[in-house]
Amino acid sequence: MFLHRRTPQLPTPQEALRGRPVPEFTVPSRHTVLGNALLGPYPEGLEVADFAMGCFWGAERKFWQTDGVWTTLVGYQGGYTENPAYEEVCSGLTGHTEAVRVVYDPSIVTYPELLKLFWESHDPTQGFRQGNDVGTQYRSAIYTHSPEQAAAVQASREAYQKVLTGSGHGEITTEILPADGVTFWPAEAAHQQYLDKNPAGYCGIGGTGVSCPIGVAPADG
Repeated sequence: MFLHRRTPQLPTPQEALRGRPVPEFTVPSRHTVLGNALLGPYPEGLEVADFAMGCFWGAERKFWQTDGVWTTLVGYQGGYTENPAYEEVCSGLTGHTEAVRVVYDPSIVTYPELLKLFWESHDPTQGFRQGNDVGTQYRSAIYTHSPEQAAAVQASREAYQKVLTGSGHGEITTEILPADGVTFWPAEAAHQQYLDKNPAGYCGIGGTGVSCPIGVAPADG
């Protein structure tokens, strides 16, 4: 049994669980909704985006329902433990957050459009929580795969912060890091497309109700 911290706090690399050199489980080959491969290499012309926005069950569904998304898979990212398991991540002793890897066709859906969905589908000001879900594994995060993605994230963050502040919300706490420095570890089979397998299952995803201005022309006046 793992002891949960009363106050969420990221472990240091020295405090983190050691993990294991190989995973203890296998990942399904195909997406249960989209029918495409979960793991790469992916077809030429597709791009990858990584987001964390609370419980990954509901977050993943948001993205697989988006036109232009080729596949999605959930996993653990931003921590220290190698090949972590769900129970370990939930203990707060791995440093990971629950993330969604989104593989998409940029000719159909752009990265800024995915960012808009990301910002509007959760509250990025809550720190180590989303609603009633409390813990370091529920923190908001974006892990970028190119300088272009990084620039788009920064621009969108600044734009959204302005409208959030104007609506009485606090500072965005979203962790923003290059993906090449934070390994994405796929989660167990039971968590992949969880809400397709369990339509009445827990979601936990909810935004601030504040629209992100990405791609929206300013109003007259």
